Amino acid sequence: MSCFICATCGVQFPPSVKPPAECPVCEDARQYVPVAGQRWTTLEELRAGHRSEIRLDAGLTGIAAAPRFAIGQRALLVPHGDRVLMWDCQTLIDDDGIAAVKAAGGLSAIAISHPHYYSTMVEWAHIFDCPVLLHADDSRWIMRPDPAIELWDGEERDLGDGLTLLRLGGHFAGGTALHVERDAGTLLSGDIVQVIPDRNHVSFMYSYPNLIPLAEREVRTIADKLRPYRFERILGAWWDTLVPKDGDAIVQRSAERYIRALAGDYPPEN
Repeated sequence: MSCFICATCGVQFPPSVKPPAECPVCEDARQYVPVAGQRWTTLEELRAGHRSEIRLDAGLTGIAAAPRFAIGQRALLVPHGDRVLMWDCQTLIDDDGIAAVKAAGGLSAIAISHPHYYSTMVEWAHIFDCPVLLHADDSRWIMRPDPAIELWDGEERDLGDGLTLLRLGGHFAGGTALHVERDAGTLLSGDIVQVIPDRNHVSFMYSYPNLIPLAEREVRTIADKLRPYRFERILGAWWDTLVPKDGDAIVQRSAERYIRALAGDYPPEN
């Protein structure tokens, strides 16, 4: 049996003799099934045509598949005591990726912003004997259940060493960001808060590939939940998606601009 992986979103499913009939993650309005139809792969097939790209991104070690696979996010290794927290898992696992994590001290835990990045979280957790921390509001999107998965609820979870998981909602009900207190503060946002080409702003969406905007109440909730936190930098889900300064202020003014645009205020002022 194989643990089949959806080639569109990169999420792994439980062992089976044949691929699942569908990928619920991609059938949802926030993702998509390609025009050519659902495709499946396995870790073995993925390793044959891809390798781990490992490099520093805004001072943190990142790991991603090269060439790009599925949604294309990279995982980040965030110092956490004498080990590292893996933030926003990615699908490819090979010897180079494993070695990079071991060189950093091994994993204390894996934390993931939302279901599109669940990928091969169970495989990573088994290799490093660590928990996977997911918000309980998104439990229905866990395609491969496993005892390593630890659900948390509420609005925040203190991980110690200056790391805090924040449930922001928005893109998904359990949409989560990681606040890192040290070094003037950093928000690792996945795409719950989206880093965009204009680094003076961020954005928010219900579905990015299908261009479905987020409701005003959700945008206000995200901004309100982040208001007490200080962070200079915002790191998104892909290589080099960095807001380098004034991150907390940028979130607030971007939320107000987004809400004005929803109300028909065009062109929205900065």
